Amino acid sequence: MKRTLTYFLVGCSVIATAVAQDRLAHFETVVNTSEDPVERLHALDSLIGLTRNQDADQFTYYSLEYIELAKQLDSIEAAARKVIHVAHTFTKIKNQPETTLKLTNSLLARKYQIKDSFLLGSLYLKRGGAQFDFDLNKAVADYKLAVENYGSGDSLYIADAYLFLGQAYSNLGKFVPAAESFHRSYAYFEALKDYEYMLYAQQGIVVMFSMNGFYEKAISERNLSIEKYKNLGLIKHLTTSYYNQALDFKKMGDEKKQLEFLLKAYDSMINLPENDKTSNTQIMLYSALLEYYSEMGDVEEAQRYLILIEETYIASSKSPQNKSYYYGAKAHHAMATGRYRSALAYAEKKLENILLVNYEDDILSSYKLLHETHKANKNYEESLHYLTKYDSLRGATYNKTTANSLAYYQTLYETERTTRELMAKNTRIQLLAKDNSNFKKLVTFVSIAMILAFGVLLLYRNQRHLKNKKSLQERFSQALLLSQENERKRISKDLHDGLGQQLLLIKNKLFTQGDKETKAMVDATIEEVRAISRDLHPFQLQEMGITKALEFTLKQVDENTALFVSSEIDNIDNLFNPEQEVNIYRIVQESLSNIIKHAKAEAGKVSVERLKNTVRIVVKDNGVGFDFNEKYQNIKSLGLKTLLERTKFLNGQMKIYSKQGTGTELEFKIPTV
Repeated sequence: MKRTLTYFLVGCSVIATAVAQDRLAHFETVVNTSEDPVERLHALDSLIGLTRNQDADQFTYYSLEYIELAKQLDSIEAAARKVIHVAHTFTKIKNQPETTLKLTNSLLARKYQIKDSFLLGSLYLKRGGAQFDFDLNKAVADYKLAVENYGSGDSLYIADAYLFLGQAYSNLGKFVPAAESFHRSYAYFEALKDYEYMLYAQQGIVVMFSMNGFYEKAISERNLSIEKYKNLGLIKHLTTSYYNQALDFKKMGDEKKQLEFLLKAYDSMINLPENDKTSNTQIMLYSALLEYYSEMGDVEEAQRYLILIEETYIASSKSPQNKSYYYGAKAHHAMATGRYRSALAYAEKKLENILLVNYEDDILSSYKLLHETHKANKNYEESLHYLTKYDSLRGATYNKTTANSLAYYQTLYETERTTRELMAKNTRIQLLAKDNSNFKKLVTFVSIAMILAFGVLLLYRNQRHLKNKKSLQERFSQALLLSQENERKRISKDLHDGLGQQLLLIKNKLFTQGDKETKAMVDATIEEVRAISRDLHPFQLQEMGITKALEFTLKQVDENTALFVSSEIDNIDNLFNPEQEVNIYRIVQESLSNIIKHAKAEAGKVSVERLKNTVRIVVKDNGVGFDFNEKYQNIKSLGLKTLLERTKFLNGQMKIYSKQGTGTELEFKIPTV
């Protein structure tokens, strides 16, 4: 049984793969052969959807093709959406942030054509992310622009922008604005009840404690975050948290705890799914472990992590951050194995790259490493030079940290003092105003009461007038529809019983005379009169019932027009009175007529679904579509207005789903009770 199930599942997988390949081949053919750029754009969109989670290379290739074609068609917002969707893949998965920069810059150069606040804000957000590892100051500027350009409905993305802004400020050592950004991000995520990202923001605040020397506080707060990650099942965040704990223990001089948390970080990363692992995190962690074992003299363990670093570095981006970790690890390993000249060369490359990123902690460690490598190579003057730079930067960092801490607490103090002053001023104002408040309240109350009374009276009269006017219009429209239907019925009967009978007599007389040519012309005329009579009044309603009448009409349209019509019709006989059935019939008839006249469609579908207390009618087509507001306001366009009036006559609801170039769907819900 298990083997049969396995074969079945494998078979399903093979079939699904074959179907997907067929669809890919179809859309690729459209892209390569179609001369219609809009059709090619839609085909590329389908290819992007099919490859998004399957093949990163194909996904990015089709995305670039789509973006370029959309720009040629001047569809800048469509191109922007695709840039936003593909940016993460280029920046993080394919490690090509320069491609993200190129794409976002090309669209931001035409930002005046982008009206959607989400798109504009997200382009700045993605550009900031691409610049994070290269130029933190530019990343900060982009995150600020993202916040400015997002709209009021983009709260989630504003929260993201503040979170990334806090991280950028944090890496630049700007404590006060970083803390403010993290707190704002936390408040947004809390309002959105997004607990995972609330913890992200909280973790950023924890980093602030660490950067300013409050290591014990940072460690205790981070332990709380680690427990929350475990409880919420957010294990992908444990690696970074353990790594940061190890760094704080290193700064405190606790080597045992440092190694304990580095190994915890390593174990948690090994157990992650491949999609949750990033080359940045891997190289960073392997480098820290290699450096630890090198300093402890354990060359064998250091060599093991060097191999892992080499493997990861080959497949990673060559961002300055990754290069600095890589060359730093190579330098420490060379020092541990006595290759001092190689160690010096690697240390110089580490500094060269970390200066591009401008991370102060890493610059500090680079100066220290260069001091040690020059000393090992007996370049004592250069060794002293970098030791001096190390001490100078360390002192400046200490002073900056102290200043930041003082600024932070000063900000808290000033905020608290300002709040107290405002409260005191409000209290004094309230006391001064209280002396004449009774008189003002009385005057205000009387004035408001009179205004409200007049307003309510005026509003009541206007509403009543509008209601009566609307009711009168609806009664007139319904009476007009009934009158039109009765007149159609009379004309149809006259054609059928009068002109139709006369034509039959002529036909019989011609038959007796043997004039076959004239008889054929009379036959055609009789059939045309019958068709006109059927269109004017559907006598088949009385003869066959509403269900068969609808099926007959759809069959006539399918056979006598170029439109391919499919249908799914439930039996709805005896649910409505004759007048209601006529209106239902007319709704379907007029909807199909509109498709034939205006939609330029190849196919249509009519479904009539019988529900508990409702009949739902849906008429779809694959035509050119239209703008509802524009069409409805056109005084020459009576089709939609007539459909709406018939729906109101049936106490039903009418909905229209249509856009230019996407086809049309008309939905009618008619109560049966």
